[in-house]
Amino acid sequence: MPRNLDLTALRSFVTVADTGGVTRAAGLLHLTQSAVSMQLKRLEEGLGLRLLDRSARRIALTGEGEQLLSYARRMLALNDEAVGRLTASDYEGEITLGVPHDIVPGYIPQVLKRFAADFPRMRVNFLSSNTRALLQQFDRGEVDMIVTTEEGCGAGGETLAEVPLVWVGAPGGRVWRERPLPIALETQCIFRPSVQRRLDAAGIPWLMRVETGSTRTVEATVSADLAVHAMLSGFWVQGTEPVDHGGALPDLKAYCINLYRGPGGPGEVEQALAGYLRDAYGALRQGAAQPRPSRSLAATG
Repeated sequence: MPRNLDLTALRSFVTVADTGGVTRAAGLLHLTQSAVSMQLKRLEEGLGLRLLDRSARRIALTGEGEQLLSYARRMLALNDEAVGRLTASDYEGEITLGVPHDIVPGYIPQVLKRFAADFPRMRVNFLSSNTRALLQQFDRGEVDMIVTTEEGCGAGGETLAEVPLVWVGAPGGRVWRERPLPIALETQCIFRPSVQRRLDAAGIPWLMRVETGSTRTVEATVSADLAVHAMLSGFWVQGTEPVDHGGALPDLKAYCINLYRGPGGPGEVEQALAGYLRDAYGALRQGAAQPRPSRSLAATG
């Protein structure tokens, strides 16, 4: 049956080891000498080991005591960190983060998990929409921080990565060969004007297969090989794949993944969240592996 070490006794043990005596340790711990001595005795009895050599004027550690000291320091440090994180009121409140649908999978979950671990008393209000809507909400002061996908970077923004658009269709699909080319992009998709311009410049006639604001409608249309779609490289979804068109379709623009932070954010907390976002999307800048295809298209840019 597992035995549990008493953290209070371990704290007394570490303090005695550091000060070299029960008297000084008792003063630092605000305990009586007899209380400290009793804790040490219970610790030794519980382990069935002699941890302290009391034969000299200054208490010394036995071999077993030296081994325990290393463990005890780590256990107390972890205990103090956990208590501090869970009970501290320095970072308590909420922060609102907005991110476009299509760049959430593979990145935002790890960011939110890391933030929750480091700031357990802070709540993240997470919004997922399209870039245009997020920029409008940010300008109105409704969102503390947003990530966007744009052709450039606006005033006050910070580019985290630059990722090319690619043509995406159904696995093994053939609709990309049709002319006019059927395409499916949501009405508010920020990629839509750029895709249309590239097709026009290449002299390729096109038609918008659906007029919808629904990501599910676009997903169903593309997966059924009724149209092609444009997504940031590495962010295509299950049931779709990049189109191997051999140059029959024009190359598409690269888009910036940008970060915008409001002027009145909660200081250090906001800085930490921004840092987690830089770490996550910065991997794209360095050519790191990109996420697996997600389960939903949700590519509104």
